[in-house]
Amino acid sequence: MRDFSYQLYSSRKFPPLADTLAMLGNLGYSQVEGFGGLYGPGADVGALRAGLDENGLSMPTAHFGLPTVRDTPDEVIATAKALGIKVVLVPHIAAPDRPADAAGWAAFGRELVEAGKPIRDAGFAYGWHNHEFEFTDLGGDDLPLDLMLGDNDLALELDLAWVEVGGQSAVDYINKYADRIVSVHLKDIAPEGECLDEDGWADVGFGIMDWPAIMAAVDKSSAQYLVMEHDNPNDHQRFASRSLSAAKEF
Repeated sequence: MRDFSYQLYSSRKFPPLADTLAMLGNLGYSQVEGFGGLYGPGADVGALRAGLDENGLSMPTAHFGLPTVRDTPDEVIATAKALGIKVVLVPHIAAPDRPADAAGWAAFGRELVEAGKPIRDAGFAYGWHNHEFEFTDLGGDDLPLDLMLGDNDLALELDLAWVEVGGQSAVDYINKYADRIVSVHLKDIAPEGECLDEDGWADVGFGIMDWPAIMAAVDKSSAQYLVMEHDNPNDHQRFASRSLSAAKEF
């Protein structure tokens, strides 16, 4: 049985980090996922590692921006080694930088592969984390995510709720890339008109996602890490606690 992880981005509005790590350890989490704000310039990576260790937490997966991966791969590798990270994931591309056509998305996939070579050569898994824009209709048969992955071997962290927000089936995409998925984001969508103060997201298991069907597909995939995420909770302890309890019942 896989352990559940927690994307620390969910708690970015609830400092200090030390309190968040203690909360997660006390709730029964054993893993967290990092994001760039935790280990950017001036960050104390040693203190972060100490906080993880003190609370029985590991950080097997982490997000790093593409400019950081591309321009300072040695820093990414050093950070990953210091924190025990096994999987480096590029999570986003800003709207002005997104390709406008199929050829552009395919080229972006190649750019990701090239940028990640030093990371992979250092022994880390490396891949992409999706949002909803990778499912934009380009007027052809393939969507941006399919074009990005192409015939390369990038790993994939599939954010299940963003797939659905993008108008696609999470189950279908889990099945489509079952052997490419290294991790999934467990995120839930509130019923229409609810949780508006939380940008329409729900605690995992309290929204409209079909978790029994989704988890049945995940169980058949190569996903190693199950990561809780909420983009804007108004109470991160409530989110962390209720989501973990619900997910254990899936």
